[in-house]
Formats: sequence, structure tokens, C-alpha cells
Amino acid sequence: MALEEKERIIIPDENGEEHLFEVLFTFDVDQTGQTYIAVVPVEQKDDEEVEVFAFRYEDQANEDDLSLFQIESDEEWEMVEEMLNTLADEEDN
Repeated sequence: MALEEKERIIIPDENGEEHLFEVLFTFDVDQTGQTYIAVVPVEQKDDEEVEVFAFRYEDQANEDDLSLFQIESDEEWEMVEEMLNTLADEEDN
């Protein structure tokens, strides 16, 4: 049985250093029409506690390109956290 290779993306930090992240999932929010992506740093993925990063994103004309936007509103964060909790519960079952 082959393990499915997780999708990975490179995200530069505010200093321009590039970091490799593994994509946990993407999801759409119907009410807003926005799409979100949740990622974890590859170097942390086997740790017991990992820091999950989430962004709103938009695909670009070039298929391999996407624009990431910081999540700034509390409402958006609550939606993302709710989705993370729901997905974590499903994985535990």
C-alpha cells in the first residue's frame, strides 16, 4: 500500500526566508465564498504538539501559484478553529 504524499508548499516569512509546510487541508466557507488553507511546518510535523498556520488564499492564473492572506478578523479565526476541531475529531475516530 502506497502512502499518499502530502502536498507541500513553500511560504516565505517576513524576513524573506522560505519555509516548507505540509498542507493539512483546504476548505471553502460558503457564507463568504472564501477559501482557506491550513498548514504545519514540515520540521514540526512529527512533534507531539505542532503549530498550525491558517491563511485565506486565492488561486492565481498560474496553477502553481497562490496568494496567501493573513486571517485578521476574529470571526474568520473562529470559523477556521471550528473547522480544525471538526477535522481533528474526525481523525480521532
